[in-house]
Amino acid sequence: MHPANNPPRFATSLLHLFCPPHRAEELEGDLDELFQQRVREVGLRKARWRYVRDVVSLLRPSLMRQQEEQYPRSSNTTMLRNYLKIAFRNLAKNRVYSFINIFGLASGMAVAMLIGLWLYDELSFNRQFRNHNRLAMLWQFVKFDVEKTAYDVMPIPLAQELRTNYPDFESVGLSVSRDVIVAVGERKLLKTGNYVEPSFIDMLSLPVIAGTRFGDNDVNTILLSKSLAQALFGTQNPLNKLIKLDNKQTVKVAGVYEDFPANSTFDDVMFLVPWKFFAANSENAKRDRDQWDSNSYQIFVQLKPGADFSQVSAKIKDIRMKRDNPPGYKPEFYLHPMSKWHLYSDFKDGVNTGGLITFVWLFGSIGVIVLLLACINFMNLSTARSEKRAKEVGIRKAVGSLRSQLISQFFSESLLMALLAFTLSLLFVHLTLPFFNQVAEKKMTILWADPMFWLAGLGFSLLTGLIAGSYPALYLSAFQPVKVLKGIMRTSRSATVPRRVLVGFQFTVSVTLIIGTIIVFRQIEHAKDRPVGYSRNGLIEIGMNAPELYRHYMTLRTDLLNTGAVANMSESSGPVTFQSGGTTDISWKGKKPEGKPLVMSNYITHDYGKTVGWQLQEGRDFSREFSTDSASIILNEAAVKLMGFKRPVGELVRLSGRDYTVVGVIKDMIKEDPFRPVTPSFFVVNYRNVNTINIRLAPQLSTNESLAKVEQVFKRYSPDSPFDYKFADEQYDRKFGAEQRIGRLAGGFTMLAILISCLGLFGLASFMAEQRTKEIGIRKVLGASVFNVWQLLSKEFVILVVIAFCLATPLAYYLLLDWLQSYQYRTELSWWIFAVSGVGVLVVTLLTVSFQSIKAALMNPVKSLRSE
Repeated sequence: MHPANNPPRFATSLLHLFCPPHRAEELEGDLDELFQQRVREVGLRKARWRYVRDVVSLLRPSLMRQQEEQYPRSSNTTMLRNYLKIAFRNLAKNRVYSFINIFGLASGMAVAMLIGLWLYDELSFNRQFRNHNRLAMLWQFVKFDVEKTAYDVMPIPLAQELRTNYPDFESVGLSVSRDVIVAVGERKLLKTGNYVEPSFIDMLSLPVIAGTRFGDNDVNTILLSKSLAQALFGTQNPLNKLIKLDNKQTVKVAGVYEDFPANSTFDDVMFLVPWKFFAANSENAKRDRDQWDSNSYQIFVQLKPGADFSQVSAKIKDIRMKRDNPPGYKPEFYLHPMSKWHLYSDFKDGVNTGGLITFVWLFGSIGVIVLLLACINFMNLSTARSEKRAKEVGIRKAVGSLRSQLISQFFSESLLMALLAFTLSLLFVHLTLPFFNQVAEKKMTILWADPMFWLAGLGFSLLTGLIAGSYPALYLSAFQPVKVLKGIMRTSRSATVPRRVLVGFQFTVSVTLIIGTIIVFRQIEHAKDRPVGYSRNGLIEIGMNAPELYRHYMTLRTDLLNTGAVANMSESSGPVTFQSGGTTDISWKGKKPEGKPLVMSNYITHDYGKTVGWQLQEGRDFSREFSTDSASIILNEAAVKLMGFKRPVGELVRLSGRDYTVVGVIKDMIKEDPFRPVTPSFFVVNYRNVNTINIRLAPQLSTNESLAKVEQVFKRYSPDSPFDYKFADEQYDRKFGAEQRIGRLAGGFTMLAILISCLGLFGLASFMAEQRTKEIGIRKVLGASVFNVWQLLSKEFVILVVIAFCLATPLAYYLLLDWLQSYQYRTELSWWIFAVSGVGVLVVTLLTVSFQSIKAALMNPVKSLRSE
């Protein structure tokens, strides 16, 4: 018989290896006879295939019995140990791919863990208070013009009304927040504190760690936070020590409380003073004690068990309108539960429209997507290496391994890599958390001592490992051993479809995130480029906390100008970057009687316009040369539009029963939200109702030199007060804080998503290069250039990018258009943003794929064709 007509040698060798000698010779004779018969019937090639199949079928029962005898089923630890040993060997053998796999999973886990910590911090906001589910804050909806507007300030008499006539309330407490100079000897600090009724302390279950809380009859006492007590007294016992507030009143320390949590509404409250102290020493409080229309204070309440917020809100809604002389702005009182203060603080026309909860859902979704991208990479890279392990699977099946055992093997490898990735992700989170806290303005920590954290982390790793390893385990374990061992196993083109779909999904996510990040930053820059109506450069604001500053305006101004460090100085009723108050008691010729628009009021001194650099459109600025300026008024453009003046200069405006003549019109100054239209505002000269000093620094001196000279002047007038100033440009930039945080976080997550997607590209490019090694070798032998091979392997990815771009563009357009609708002053969704994002992803894709493409193109064709 010709040697070429013999059965396959490796199959005969398996027969003699795993069967007793006499049995092997007997089986070999029978199979040879059957083999020759099949050669005559179906041909040599099919006969050889069937011979291999027959050998494997004969060997399987005996091999399974041998395996059970050598490895009893009860020895699960031995089996697991073997699984882990093989897993570690595979990791060590393929170091590069193992590193990419583990690094990709670790990156996805780290992002998910950081976002998880952020979500936990947001969702647990204000949850530390014992009765948080029964606490609420009074808000009111007022209607100045067309829509209802929400405010969290209340009149003082409302608190007593709730206590007396509404039994649903267990506690009611007044509060007002102030920035105060807290002084002990030479130590002087400007801190934020609250003047509160004792019920406020009880409602929050304030943890007093030294001393006692103040009671209903306490007046000149104070409670300090632990951090402020340490700052003022160091290691000394602060109890019964005296503290001076704003260089005027003296109070005694009654107790020290634990600082409020960082993720609470009161995190910046450093001290608490009795409300009676405030009522006795504040002229505004004395004036507003019985005023139902003076809304400047906050009221906190605690409902009785079983009371419903919405039902109680309905009962108190019209309290003010049922009293005498109801105001035209028609206030409606409303209970805003503590559980919604942080995440549900946006209202539109009297309806809660959400708030930060939108970003909770957004970043939660991003965390899931980034982790999913990492899992996709794991599957792609594992299947890309499938042909390298095909013979291993074939041999293991041939010697008796069940598919379930192979699946267990691959799942064990996946879980091992997931646990290694989890360990590495903890390191990533530990290293990046300080930076993440800085960007997100949080004080989060890893909960090392919390068993739930470890349980969640390990469960998270187990789930990730199962998800990430599911496809490779099922895919690899399905290989047919006969085809693999014969070397005729080929992966069909259709087998790459799932991987193309997964990578296409990665492209779609990447393009969407890139477009979103660009739009967020464009929106921020669009608002920043908006004309603000004044000059912020070199403008500083100083609060008038000390009484000495109120009595020496002209001499203080003269001394400041004489230093040469100050170009101009003035005073106002609030910072230039903040709108302090308004009125509806204003009228003009042609005003509709039923209209009650809110016009923002600004009380200023002469030189305010020159100091802040506002821009006159018509008329003149205030001047000491005109004695009539005490009865003059300047309007902004929004106020002129509201009043309908064709020629505003010379028109009369009646304000609080007094007539004022319009002498000038200025361009709108953005003092509130830069994303919304400017509110109608007026400016009048008033030296009494001012609380802020505005200083324009001279440009010829350095900022540090100018500030040093200004501080010397202030120390002469108020030596006991700290020199606390704020730059107007920094205060204005803080108005973009939320959007900037979103932009930075979204940008960071986008970069990580692109990085993880690039790893996925690397995996698929590697798979395709391996799959087409012989094809590339043949093409090179026939004269194909490196560029031809690169083009061959890259065109499929270009098609994937185009498809992903077509999917991502409408998705991103819909999501971002909806997001931009929340801003009245917003940027446009320009076509070039989508084009740049698509081209950017295409370039990154080609750069990533080119590494594998060029590597395959430069391979020696002799190596790839030597087995043919």
